[in-house]
Amino acid sequence: MARYIDANCKLCRREKQKLFLKGTKCFTEKCPLEKRNYAPGAHGQSRRTRISEYGVQLREKQKVRRMYGLLETQFRNYFERATKATGRTGDALVRLLERRLDNVVYRMGFAPSRKSARQLVLHRHFTVNNQIVDVPSYQLHPGDVIQVREHARKLEVIHSAMKRMKDTAMLPWLSLDKAGMTGTFLNVPERADIPLNANEQLIVELYSK
Repeated sequence: MARYIDANCKLCRREKQKLFLKGTKCFTEKCPLEKRNYAPGAHGQSRRTRISEYGVQLREKQKVRRMYGLLETQFRNYFERATKATGRTGDALVRLLERRLDNVVYRMGFAPSRKSARQLVLHRHFTVNNQIVDVPSYQLHPGDVIQVREHARKLEVIHSAMKRMKDTAMLPWLSLDKAGMTGTFLNVPERADIPLNANEQLIVELYSK
């Protein structure tokens, strides 16, 4: 399966905002964006500042796609599914992305980043409703219970991520039992409740051309 293997910090610099791809590093002074808030490459500082309408839409799509760690074909498939859902296409797109297992593992605080969550899921460290699931794109449904498997409960990456997770930071559509290392996907969230700094309507406009 194809995957992105270049430096993650380059993606944040290209979008000129933190996409939180490196976990704890994103919250420290070591984050490259703190010192080099311009696009990577030899001409990153000298590129023209004016951008076309298409360029604005493209950058928004790239930003969201990279936040969730998806390749172009995967992201386009989510958009196609969103066009068939009821309601606004942009809202449906974001809800589909939020229902991914790797995203929920990250949101619950079991992993420091979505990339790390994807790896943990692939390595079969989680169960959904007592069944092992190793597919990061698995779509969760209301009432699904996500649990860290017994052999993975001593992993430092999970423990360090959970220590940084504050109880007050838990999103309203998720519940977490830290002691039991178990979480529940309570319901499909509304767009207003999703902490995503993006304008998904620009993505709809881009793909609708």
